[in-house]
Amino acid sequence: LLFALGRPALSGAQAMEGAAAAPHRRFEYKYSFKGPHLVQADGTVPFWVHTGNAIPSADQIRITTSLKSQKGSVWTKSKSIFEHWEVEVTFRVTGRGRIGADGLAIWFTEEQGLEGPVFGAADKWSGVGIFFDSFDNDGKKNNPGVIVVGNNGKLLYDHQNDGSTQALASCQRDFRNKPYPVRVKITYYQKTLTVLINNGFTPDKEDYEFCAKVEDMVLPSQGYFGISAATGGLADDHDVLSFLTFQLTEPGKEAPTPDAEIPQKDKEKYQEEFEHFQQELDKKKEEFQREHPDVQGQPGKLFELFFNDVFETVSDRELRQIFEGQNRIHLEIKQLNRQLDMILDEQRKYVSAVTEEIAKRGAGFPGHQGQVSQQEIETVVKTQEEVIRQVKEIRTSVTDALRSISGAQHPGSSGVYETTQHFNDIKEHLHVVKRDIEHLVQRNTPSTEKQKCPELPPFPSCLSTMHFFIFVAVQTVLFIGYVMYR
Repeated sequence: LLFALGRPALSGAQAMEGAAAAPHRRFEYKYSFKGPHLVQADGTVPFWVHTGNAIPSADQIRITTSLKSQKGSVWTKSKSIFEHWEVEVTFRVTGRGRIGADGLAIWFTEEQGLEGPVFGAADKWSGVGIFFDSFDNDGKKNNPGVIVVGNNGKLLYDHQNDGSTQALASCQRDFRNKPYPVRVKITYYQKTLTVLINNGFTPDKEDYEFCAKVEDMVLPSQGYFGISAATGGLADDHDVLSFLTFQLTEPGKEAPTPDAEIPQKDKEKYQEEFEHFQQELDKKKEEFQREHPDVQGQPGKLFELFFNDVFETVSDRELRQIFEGQNRIHLEIKQLNRQLDMILDEQRKYVSAVTEEIAKRGAGFPGHQGQVSQQEIETVVKTQEEVIRQVKEIRTSVTDALRSISGAQHPGSSGVYETTQHFNDIKEHLHVVKRDIEHLVQRNTPSTEKQKCPELPPFPSCLSTMHFFIFVAVQTVLFIGYVMYR
C-alpha cells in the first residue's frame, strides 16, 4: 500500500522534471516546406533543390511516380547551423499493388546525396538515414518497416538484408495506402535520436506512437536535410506533403538571434537585392503616375484604384453570386415555360380532334352502341380539359416566377435589394410547379389495363346514285346561272 501511494508522487516529480527539462523549440523556415503555394513561378521550391524524377506542385512534392525504376530526392540548399533539431514529415505512399517498392528515406547528412542507389540517394553518406522500406528483399516478411541506419561515410548499404545488419534501431509499421497521411517526428537531442510515427489511421496530428530510439549517437554538427525515394520492378507514388524543421535549444541557453545566423556576405547580397527591387519599384511608380496624372500626389486614391481593379469586396462578390444564380434560375424557368407551351398546344390539338370525332358520331349513330362510345370519349375529353387547366396554372406560376426574377435583377432606387424575399418567392413558385407537374404525371399515368377506344362501325352509303346525279345537275345549273348573272 505504501508503495502504491508513493508512485503518484514519484510520477508527478518526474513529470515536473521532464517539463522543466523540455528544450526551447523554434521553427526554421529555411529548412522547411509546406503547401499550399509551395512552388514558385519557375518551378522551384524556396530554399530546397529537387533532383531526379521529383515533381514539385502547389501542395506537395511527388518524389517518385508509380513507374518502374524511378529515383528522386529533395534537399536543403544550405547546411543547418544548429546542433539539436526536430523534423516533422508528412507523406503518403500509395500504390495499386498489394506489395510496393522500394521505399522512402529521410536524411540528415554532412553532404547532399543528390542521387544514388539507396532509396534514390547516394551511398556512403556521413550522418543518419531513416528508411521506410516497402519491399522485402531478405524474405523475412518484416516489411514494410522503419529502419534507422547510421554511416560514417565508409559503409555500403546492405540491400539484400534490408539493412538489418547495419540497423541501429527499427520497427515494423505498414505505411502504405492509409486513409490519412502518415506523419513522422524525428528528434535529435543530447545525442539521442527518437523516431515517433503516426500510422495514418486517424486525422489527429499528435497521435504518435513510439517506433525507435538510438542513444549515444554522434551526428555532424552541421548538415543537410533531405528526403528521397525510389521504385524498382514494383512501384508506388511517394508524395511528401510537408517537411517542418525545428531548432532545439537546451534550457538555460539562449537561442542565437536571427541576425547572428546570417553571414555577412549573405547580408550584403540581400541588401543589394533589396536596393535593386526598391529601384524597380520607384521606376514603376513613376511610369504609373505619368500614365495616370489624375491620381498624382494622392497615394490613398492610387491604392484604391489598384485595389478596385484587382480585388472585389465581400458585398460585390455576394451580389455577383446572387445575380449568377438568378440568371441560371431564369434560364431554367424559360426552358420549362417553352416545354409547357408545347404540351399545351399538343393537348389543344388532341381535344379538338376528339371533339370533332364526338360530333360526327353523335350525328350518325344515336343508338345504344354509339351512346356508350360517346360516354367513354367524353370522359377522355374531360380528363384532357383538366390537364389543360393544370398546365395553364403551371404556366401562370412560371410567369410569376419570371416576373419576380426580373424584379430581382433590376433593383429599385432604394439601394438595398430584397434578396431573401425574391428567393422565397422563386422557391415557392418552383414548389408549385413541381407539385402540379407531379399531379399531372399521376393523372396521366396509364393503368394496368389500357383503355381502348371502341372500333368505329363501317360508314353506311347514305346517298344513292340517283340522288347524286340530281345533286350534281342542280349544282351545275346554279353555277351556270351565277356565271351568266355576273
